Amino acid sequence: MIIHTKEPFNAEPSLARLRASSITAQPDFYVRSHGKIPQLDEKTHRLHVAGEVRTPLDLSITELRDRFTLSTVTAVMQCAGNRRLDMQAVKPTSGDPWAPGAIGNAEWTGVSLADVLQAAGASAEPGLHVAFEACDEIEMPDEGRFNYGVSIPIGKAMSPEVLLAFEMNGEALAREHGYPLRVVVPGFAGVRSPKWLTAIIVQDRPSDNHMQQRDYKLVPAEMTANTVNWDQGITIYDMPLNSAICEPAARAEMKAGLATLRGYAIATAREVVRVDVSIDGGRNWRQAELEHDAEAPWSWSFWTATVDLPKGEHELAVRAWDSAGQTQPAQPDDTWNFKGYLSAAWHRVHVSAT
Repeated sequence: MIIHTKEPFNAEPSLARLRASSITAQPDFYVRSHGKIPQLDEKTHRLHVAGEVRTPLDLSITELRDRFTLSTVTAVMQCAGNRRLDMQAVKPTSGDPWAPGAIGNAEWTGVSLADVLQAAGASAEPGLHVAFEACDEIEMPDEGRFNYGVSIPIGKAMSPEVLLAFEMNGEALAREHGYPLRVVVPGFAGVRSPKWLTAIIVQDRPSDNHMQQRDYKLVPAEMTANTVNWDQGITIYDMPLNSAICEPAARAEMKAGLATLRGYAIATAREVVRVDVSIDGGRNWRQAELEHDAEAPWSWSFWTATVDLPKGEHELAVRAWDSAGQTQPAQPDDTWNFKGYLSAAWHRVHVSAT
């Protein structure tokens, strides 16, 4: 793993390793932590469900497994800061310098959040929000210490793909991935899928937690850390259309002639229908071949392209198209923000051929 910070622990895999399998093994899955990893015990851990519900619940992990139907969903998890490194090449941003590896695709097993909410008698009235409280403690200079918390709209919370998960790829969650219980919200930024879940609260407003109100928002480009007005930010839920070149690696020295390019593409609530690659920085394009599991709409697409590389220096580029005919911005300058969120411009890799 490429370790960005040891405490809190934040790391991503090499891109070649990420692209090696459509299902990302736990040891190869990126880790995003905001505080120390809690040392929890499945045998004693409890989940509380409260707020605007008829019957508050207090459940153990065993009770969750026994009382509700198990479900498995194959879905991508992606950090809102994935590919921040490209924005940092424009000008500095806050946050870790994530390459395109702050993403992974797994088979998540757990119980439907909607089933748990319905068992508690939660209302599905539009305008409600489902807030999550977690066990990890965060410390910030201006905020002091507080536990991680975020929320999602009730409409998404009641969608069948949203899980309270305790397994990943048929194995118990590793501690760094949320053992013994986490939320999985396919299509939304990873920040909305808290690990180490301890409470669910149905309420008439988004979470009051710092992570919901004063972070993970897309703010206008003119704002800085000193001038930011979080009320003018767009709360990050859905993730944008994106793609990346995983092979060859940046600055690779290659043999001239036929070469194979590989990578991934991802869209939220839409299908990736085309991926184009270029060997000359986007002046000319050709289509790549797509691989996607039709039974896994929340998964990613892998793509492969064979190109003929003349001798010399080359700027490889990739762009994806979705089913609405939308594509990615050409330059990271177009969506730069001081937090470095939602970096989704064409991914570019420089290589040389001899």
